[in-house]
Formats: sequence, structure tokens, C-alpha cells
Amino acid sequence: MIVTKSILIVDDEPRTRKGIKNTLENCSIEHPYHVETASNGIEAMEWLQHHVVHLLITDVQMPEFSGLDLIQSLYDKPNKPMIIVISGHAEFKYAQKALQLGAINYLLKPIDKEELLNVVQHALQMEEDIRRQENIAKLVDKKLWQLSDSNEQQSTPVREVVAYVEGHLHESITLSGLALMFHLNASYLSVLFKEQVGMTFSEYLSRSRIQRAKVLLAQTRMPIGEIAEKVGYQTDKYFIKVFKSLEFISPSKYRQQIVDKDEIE
Repeated sequence: MIVTKSILIVDDEPRTRKGIKNTLENCSIEHPYHVETASNGIEAMEWLQHHVVHLLITDVQMPEFSGLDLIQSLYDKPNKPMIIVISGHAEFKYAQKALQLGAINYLLKPIDKEELLNVVQHALQMEEDIRRQENIAKLVDKKLWQLSDSNEQQSTPVREVVAYVEGHLHESITLSGLALMFHLNASYLSVLFKEQVGMTFSEYLSRSRIQRAKVLLAQTRMPIGEIAEKVGYQTDKYFIKVFKSLEFISPSKYRQQIVDKDEIE
């Protein structure tokens, strides 16, 4: 799905606003942009309170509420847009301050069209990369991630069990069955696993299955029941129960959150 990127242009000079807007809209066949404009910082701040924007292009020096004031107001906001500032040569010190506040680039007036397009494309690519990394981070189970950093300290039997589970999540797996497979005493393996992994085998198996399910929910349109089977649950009812116990949300609502976020972005 091609997501239309939303750009807000803020400048008290009508000619500058219109020029940037026209330039961006004329190239939107290749790069889909939804471009909005505001004539001052207060108008922009009010618009940002009710809309999602991927990129903010703002003049640094405007009457009453400057571009610096606007950038400062966004400093601690979640999901804040990428910011490009516009300045004249005499106002470059303001552009430097804007960069310190989080702006990623600046354009000097008069604005060169080719430079504008290059800077905008780079900023939106940065925004997309950041959002993608944030989404990946939300998919990761922190306890499993910590485990991956400490696997060199695990004994051979535990590493073999972890590797087997990773490759056979869709199958029926029990600790006693694994102990038999690797010629170990089940009680000994249970104690060894918890000691070296930091959680019981049952918790590890559940977390691994739900981790795989989260990826399938986010990246496919596969039905919930089919995902349950893919990660080793015989009934979707039990799968939903385990999923909610770890994620505090149902699989369908989890998927909807991912879909809604993608549509906004």
C-alpha cells in the first residue's frame, strides 16, 4: 500500500508558501504528497493538534509565534514530524538554533527547487526508516531479546533445546519430549533451562510462539485460526487466551492497531 505523505508548510510570505506547495504537488506523481499550508506558527500549532503530519517545513522567523517557537512546542511530543527550516542568510543563527532543537535540515532563501525536492525526499525517507524501526521494536519480546544476547553463556543442552524450539514452533513440544530427544533427565533439564534462560521452559515456549504470531499478524492477512496453528496451538480459543495474557490485548485488536497505524503513517 502506497502511503500518502502529509507535509505542512508554514511561512508568513504567501509567495513562498505557494511556491513550495506547487513544487511538491507537481512532483507528487512519483512521490505522493498531501500538502497543507499555514500562514503563521499559531495556525500551524492548532492544525498539528488535530492532524498527523510526516514533515514540517517552516520559516524560522515569523511575527508573534516564530518557527523556533513552533519547533520548541513539538520538542517532547510523541510521533513528531521531521522538520526542515527555511531561513534567509541574515537569519542563519536561527536555523542553527532550530537544528539544535531537532530540525534535520535547512533551506536558504531563495529556495532552489531541485534542492527542495532532494531535501524533502531525504527527510521523508528518514521518517519512514524511524517509524519502521519503532514498529519492529514493538514486535520484539524484550525477554526473548535479552536471551539472544546471553546465549553464549548457555550450555550445549540448553542451546540445542532453544534451537529446536525455534524451528518447530508449529509442532507439539513438551519438555519431557525434548529431554528424551536429547537424552537428558527431564527434571534436570527443567532446572538447567530456568537457571540459564531466566524463565521456565513453559514461559519461553509461550513467548516464542506469541512472538512469531505477532510477526504474522503484522505482516500477513492470515486468519487468526490459521496463525494459531502455525505457532503450535490446536485451538484459536487457547491461542487468544495466551496472547492476551502476554500482550494484554486480543490478536485481532493487536492486528487492527498495526493496520490503523500504517494507514495514518
